[in-house]
Amino acid sequence: MSSDDKIKILLAEDDENMGYLLVEYLGSNGFDVSLFRDGESAFAGFRRTRPAICIIDIMLPKMDGFTLAGKIKETDPDIPLIILSARSMKDDKIKGFRIGVDDYVTKPFDEEELVLRINAILSRVNNNHSRLRSIGSVPIGKYIFDESNQLLSLTGVSQRLTIKESRILGLLYRSAGNIAKRDDIMTAIWGDTGYYTGRSLDVFISKLRGYLKNDPDIKITTIPTVGYILEVGK
Repeated sequence: MSSDDKIKILLAEDDENMGYLLVEYLGSNGFDVSLFRDGESAFAGFRRTRPAICIIDIMLPKMDGFTLAGKIKETDPDIPLIILSARSMKDDKIKGFRIGVDDYVTKPFDEEELVLRINAILSRVNNNHSRLRSIGSVPIGKYIFDESNQLLSLTGVSQRLTIKESRILGLLYRSAGNIAKRDDIMTAIWGDTGYYTGRSLDVFISKLRGYLKNDPDIKITTIPTVGYILEVGK
């Protein structure tokens, strides 16, 4: 397998021995790993290499792991993240999951288990992608929604949506006039139905309402604790 065919991993780890160990072990399991020893170089590397998944130590020089994870999520909200840390405090784990990390692995850890966690996250992401087949370019009121290209257009002006925004709007469109259940949306987009996932969904729904505000005949109605209905007036 050529390096172009391998799954790219960004590894931010300042411990030299741990870094080399993980590069070698993950490489022997078919991954292409880019190692960075501080948060600033890791973020620059992320923008340059566009990995499939990031593994980030919390205690990094120049930019700590939580700040790095937040900046990466701002750049690409859909990138999977794993936090590595010697700190097992509940507050640290909650902080990580609030940022949007997919897993929190406490040192010391078993390398084989880490590979299994990576593969499980990538499998879930790929399965979610395959379940959400594109609906192509369709009208939603006065708007044209192109899910394939993540575009929402009105009178020639286009808004580029994030992947999650586009997929959520696609799910609402597929259920237009009927309830799209919260749990179904969260499972399809995030792979779980936890509290913080629900809060994230609320934020995305609010953003979509803002994008669609220029057509007063379009409403995304909340059915408390159940889901949402996309309604388009005549």
